[in-house]
Amino acid sequence: MICTYYADVGCLDNEMLFREKVRQLSPYRQQKIAILRHEKDKNRSLAAGLLLDHALAAYGLQERSVEYEIGEWGKPALRYHPEICFSLSHSGDYAICTIGDRPLGNDIERVKDGRLKVADRFFAQEELSWLYEAGEEEQTQRMFRLWTMKESFVKAIGRGMSLSLQDFVIHMDGESGRARVRHCVDAKYYHMREYREIEGYCTAVCVQDNADIAYSMIPVEFYG
Repeated sequence: MICTYYADVGCLDNEMLFREKVRQLSPYRQQKIAILRHEKDKNRSLAAGLLLDHALAAYGLQERSVEYEIGEWGKPALRYHPEICFSLSHSGDYAICTIGDRPLGNDIERVKDGRLKVADRFFAQEELSWLYEAGEEEQTQRMFRLWTMKESFVKAIGRGMSLSLQDFVIHMDGESGRARVRHCVDAKYYHMREYREIEGYCTAVCVQDNADIAYSMIPVEFYG
């Protein structure tokens, strides 16, 4: 099972709740939150950590009790639990955490107008052809769909921005509407899953996978 948990970070605007929740997390996560300058960024980072803590509970673990190790390209992992893989992302008012038993990555982005120049700069030609064949309004949606899928793949392979976004292609099957990744990074297959549960956002999860696997997306609320 690949589980993605998501939460609205708005409740963390409450200063007392924010302080209470920060104390529940590891020094590593607390430090990541502390170095952020803006309140919204702190809230999003805290929410991501809380979602990881929530996800780890299914494995009998707590986020504040685990030790992290950082990969060659900066991807964090659990030092003593290589069987557990996770990925965190946040944008706008939401944070997400995906967790499972194989390499994976995720991304969430709030859909905004006026970002097509980003696509022109970073997308492969096949992706641009699929993007611009749509009407003007649909183009923005397609741009963010592609962006979240590309980001989730980069995170799944653990390469960060050392891999150019033009070095692989998100191929959209016109008949099924499904996406797949064409790449030369390794000999493995990566499955792409999109979610539409959060209105106004695009969310994608990429999983290293050679077999059918169950996926779920689960809302989480933070309380005092």
